[in-house]
Amino acid sequence: MTTNTSFIYDAASAVDPLGDAERENEKGVKHNRAKVGSGRPSSLIYTYGPGSIMDLPQFTIMPTGLDDWDRIWKRRDGIPEIRAPRLREVVRMLLRSPNVQLRPFPWQPKKLSMSNEGNDLGVPARVFPQWLRCTGCDMLAPLASFAYTNTHPYRADLACFEHARCTGRMSDKSRRATRRSAVPARYLLACVDGHLDEFPYDLWVHRGKPCAEAEFPALKMIDRTAGRGATATIRCASCGLSRPMNQAQGDQGALNLPKCRGRHPHLDAFQPGGCRNEARLLLVGASNLWFPATQSIIVMPESQEEQEGDLADRIRIALGDKLLKYRNNLDILRDLLDGKVNVTDLNDDTLAQVVTLAAEPPATTEQQEERLRTWDPVDLLVPEWRYLQKDPLGARHEDPVSGLTLSKRDLAPEVRPEITRVLAIERLRKVNALVGFTRIDAMDRVGDLPRRLVPLTRAPRPEWTVATEDRGEGIFLQLDEAAIASWEEQIYKTAEWAAHGEAHRRNFYRRFSETAENIDPDTRLKPPRYWLVHTLAHVLIRELALTCGYSAASLSERLYAWPEAEGRAAAAGLLICTTASDSDGTLGGLVQLSEPARLARVVRDALFRATRCSSDPICATRTPQDPEDFLHGAACHCCVMASETSCERANRFLDRRFLVNLRGSDLGFFGRGD
Repeated sequence: MTTNTSFIYDAASAVDPLGDAERENEKGVKHNRAKVGSGRPSSLIYTYGPGSIMDLPQFTIMPTGLDDWDRIWKRRDGIPEIRAPRLREVVRMLLRSPNVQLRPFPWQPKKLSMSNEGNDLGVPARVFPQWLRCTGCDMLAPLASFAYTNTHPYRADLACFEHARCTGRMSDKSRRATRRSAVPARYLLACVDGHLDEFPYDLWVHRGKPCAEAEFPALKMIDRTAGRGATATIRCASCGLSRPMNQAQGDQGALNLPKCRGRHPHLDAFQPGGCRNEARLLLVGASNLWFPATQSIIVMPESQEEQEGDLADRIRIALGDKLLKYRNNLDILRDLLDGKVNVTDLNDDTLAQVVTLAAEPPATTEQQEERLRTWDPVDLLVPEWRYLQKDPLGARHEDPVSGLTLSKRDLAPEVRPEITRVLAIERLRKVNALVGFTRIDAMDRVGDLPRRLVPLTRAPRPEWTVATEDRGEGIFLQLDEAAIASWEEQIYKTAEWAAHGEAHRRNFYRRFSETAENIDPDTRLKPPRYWLVHTLAHVLIRELALTCGYSAASLSERLYAWPEAEGRAAAAGLLICTTASDSDGTLGGLVQLSEPARLARVVRDALFRATRCSSDPICATRTPQDPEDFLHGAACHCCVMASETSCERANRFLDRRFLVNLRGSDLGFFGRGD
């Protein structure tokens, strides 16, 4: 069974809207680290990671930065680590930190008794936004004006904030005060560099000046409509001034907003030197408030060189400064490593070689920046593609270290000739790591990713980041490279491809929030082979879901599609897999469909279904024309598009015309699809 991670809220932080880590040491502060919710590890890395806002039944919370999680790990006997050396090196490069480790989310163990032990284990979180509105009288005030209640240890959904002396909306002062629940005030300020701040309601309603009648004015948020956007009005009950929130929207509204203060609420910190950006109005539930920046790999068997590199890295971290001091005395090194790193199976020559590797000087800042500048996310896929080109040893190969188990399938006579290789991946391990997040713009729409990544820690060089480890099964298909190259050469000359290129340029310039003068939009456009492999993956996911026992949302794609470039051969293939943090991802139903006869039937039916759509002929002839800027062609939710859990590109770069011939088009790689 999947272990959910609990969110632990410290009620003492309600005293100070900004919070303060140092308040842990103050006397007289009562801490109530109560469980207020939980989530699956996958959702905590892709949807509700540090710096995001998660809706609970009564209020919203923000998981804090990783600095605050150290208290959780100190309560454990040992700090767990997820082993994925290839991914770890990329994470270190992106975070500019040489010693980053991959750790799972802390979780609260299930209780077998009424003991309170372990109540404060989980993900630390704080209430955000910390301006609340009373549902009874519309009072708008900071968190300290409301009472926090959470009396039932097993009913986290009952935790709420209440206005203890609410008199309702009636003007009769004699009305008896009652307790009414409070909800988050839904307006925030954000900027393209990832800063997030409370909306300054007091300054807003008074046009940037203090209230003329009270030092601490009584504010109300009046909202009687059900429209979208900023429909509320802020009114000061002390002086009578009011101002609608719609004056903060749009280009004209941006002139009414203050400059960004450079605040990172998940870190309890502000950016040194402030921020140069204009602030933007956002709603609490806005989809562009938090975009995760993640990297993932399918763990493949390690080469001898990779194993030695990983061992050298662990020795370097375990010994620290002692490594250089005792590098020539292997007996002392063995004693120092006892209980930390297992080197008992290494002879002196091998150990000396690994120690020499561990003692090599680190890369200079210039070397790190150059590597970061030239790094391509495809570099994570290349080792996987290379390994999948090798025939497994024997009928079924199982690697005990990586957990990868695969076997080569024969090709049925009736299978499409464009498919040249099939592997049944009976077991695989996928590791996903969070390296930061962005706001306003998604990760793949950022020009300078390292600069725009919001940090997860206050420390400039973090020691660890969170990761998840999933297990599952899958089917790998490889396409004929010669046929792909010939087809791709023809596609580049078509009017359809020219239209996609123009639409991508329009999309690029309209949706970038920063100056994109130094970025060539064409470098962000995926090649035709990617559109082909991507569309094939989607139609296969739909077809496989009908018979494999998994839902379509449980299946995901991993695409290997790039032209030949310096240092890497061309690739055209895909892996359809299902992964989960428990055994639910390895039930075997997907692998069974890789058997020759069954796979031939699946591919045939998937391609046949792709020739038709209930939205045809509109879908079949869809081509973006100016001013349209969508990044798909003959594709819609009726025929090709998949859920966000399945697609790695948010349903972009899809076109059935590149897969099969549609009416009026003969561009399909698989022809008529029959």
